[in-house]
Amino acid sequence: MSSKFFFTRLQYESGDWDVDQRMPSNLLNSLVEYTTLEVDIQENIIPLSSDELFKCPFCYISGHKLVQFTKKERENFEKYIRNGGFVFADDCNHDIDGLFAKSFERQMEDIFGPQELIKISNDHELYNIFFEFEDGPPTTSQELNGWGDDLVHEYLKAIEINGRIGVLYSNKDYGCEWDYDFRNKRWYKIDNTRFGVNIVMYALTS
Repeated sequence: MSSKFFFTRLQYESGDWDVDQRMPSNLLNSLVEYTTLEVDIQENIIPLSSDELFKCPFCYISGHKLVQFTKKERENFEKYIRNGGFVFADDCNHDIDGLFAKSFERQMEDIFGPQELIKISNDHELYNIFFEFEDGPPTTSQELNGWGDDLVHEYLKAIEINGRIGVLYSNKDYGCEWDYDFRNKRWYKIDNTRFGVNIVMYALTS
């Protein structure tokens, strides 16, 4: 197996998993630009039901619609997380009352228990492991423009296993925020994908 870091998008049978298609290449470009990681610049897409999951250091799951895992998807998700895996889950609706948010949170409750998805503090290691984010998770333009639930979400949630984040959960829609051609990053005063670098570095080193 390659020693290079690779980005894995999880394909699940319900909902619309194939969203924000330019985001992975943009984030991978940032890892090349800012870190010394060896990076495979091709996005890896695997079914959540596949045992290939257990070879993946970092997984991404997103969508707008219903999340209803099959029995095999649920078993794989739980086994992967409990054995040290990392999933970044991002709500494309940026809406706590949206279908993705409600159904994904219900899946996490069913798998891990009703009190396990918790707010993480804004001084968590995640926010200073590479770049420094003194105020916690950076705000997205989707939040500031009032799309979704008209809220700026001041925190992220997580499921921790043995003191380490296994599932990082966002209602902020970072996928949409980072969904542009990486060559256009030069037009941004501050590169908004830097927080994605932190997420990956946390997944790999914590």
